[in-house]
Amino acid sequence: MYRKQLDYLHDWKKRKNRKPLVIRGARQVGKTYLVREFGKESFKHYIELNFDEKPTLADLFDSDDLDVILRYLSIESQCEIIPGETLIFLDEIQRAPDIFAKLRYFFEKKPELHIIAAGSLLDFLLADHQFSMPVGRIEYMFMGPLDFAEFLLGTGEDHLYHFVKEFQLNDPVPQSIHNKLTDLVRLYTGVGGMPSALREYLDTGKLADAEREMSSILSTYRDDFSKYGTKTDPALLQMVLDKAPALIGKKVKYSEISRDVKSAVLKQSIDFLAKARVLSPVFHSSGNAVPLRAGIKERDFKLLFLDTGLMMRSLGLNLIDIKNDKLLLANRGAVAEQYIGQQLISNLQASYEEPEIFYWNREKPGASSELDFLVQRGGLIVPVEVKSGKTGSLKSLQVFAAMKKSSLAVRFNLDVPSVLNSETSIPTMEAHKFTLVSLPLYLATELPRLIP
Repeated sequence: MYRKQLDYLHDWKKRKNRKPLVIRGARQVGKTYLVREFGKESFKHYIELNFDEKPTLADLFDSDDLDVILRYLSIESQCEIIPGETLIFLDEIQRAPDIFAKLRYFFEKKPELHIIAAGSLLDFLLADHQFSMPVGRIEYMFMGPLDFAEFLLGTGEDHLYHFVKEFQLNDPVPQSIHNKLTDLVRLYTGVGGMPSALREYLDTGKLADAEREMSSILSTYRDDFSKYGTKTDPALLQMVLDKAPALIGKKVKYSEISRDVKSAVLKQSIDFLAKARVLSPVFHSSGNAVPLRAGIKERDFKLLFLDTGLMMRSLGLNLIDIKNDKLLLANRGAVAEQYIGQQLISNLQASYEEPEIFYWNREKPGASSELDFLVQRGGLIVPVEVKSGKTGSLKSLQVFAAMKKSSLAVRFNLDVPSVLNSETSIPTMEAHKFTLVSLPLYLATELPRLIP
């Protein structure tokens, strides 16, 4: 399966100021597969060490002499280590934290070597390390599930992939192509972007096989709870993980998770699941100015799940509904909001930037409003509203546009794309003109390109 991060790895390989690369992402999003494909395509020699499968391999790095370490690696792997021709991959490096600290040696003493490290629970190590971090001597790459565009290639829809990637605002979309892409969005929301679940579906054509694989992935996440340390209760993490999918699209209220557990303890559990990258917090931003992070309220946030398919599996939604609109309308339209949020997280930032996403709400008695997402494009703040059908009120979007004097707004829905000159019509506010870009759900991956 094609992953866009492969292009980033090729650029990394050629860079003169290259540093050891650390890939961060949730378990089973395809980090190991990606590096293996990269090694196969771009290097004559490939060395892979997995510290989860063989913890004793860590003793190869006991020396402080990098030449000694490289000699041991060459003997262990029975492979030559030649700068420019050999890729060294250290997988599940969170199981050997002392080695993480020694990555600095590769940058300082052997910058010509190509070395990549990855780990599924790496963020726990980075948040609570007991060693000197190699600050400025490593670089990060972030990775999530397949986005919708990658899904198109994975399902053999190459022509539709190129249609999406080449689409420009005001291009007409034939109804037959629109319908086919919309059906594929429904398929994506059910099967999701986890590579192994998609593989199961493609191998057999049976949705039940994808469901079984997603259940297995969720079980793997639950098994990981014991690895999070002694600061949290695995049973509590299980409860939060089970409750989170039903909270998508709503401001988190701890009482809706449990009335018997203190909010501080529940917040800690959410933070732990966010570190595992199973959940992503969507913080409220005032939207007054860029950067959006400067205006956040950390106590005011929503949640996104890692993947639409995992969300649906956790909710027990039936994938038989894939062929009709019921799927996107499920759970108050939260499936559509999860889908859009997932595409934005995957595409708004460069691969080397920590993914983050924001929303806006106005809690005023008798006139509350909530906008699904806020997007920063250069110096512009763009309000984004998600509709699970072809129509729907845009009151919250209009309120934001009128209050902040927005020049541009985006709506995602199931209709064909359009660009409209619009005007707010909020009785208590002065009318404000703005451009409304309406995009079908299948163009969510292209928002950064269409609004540069």
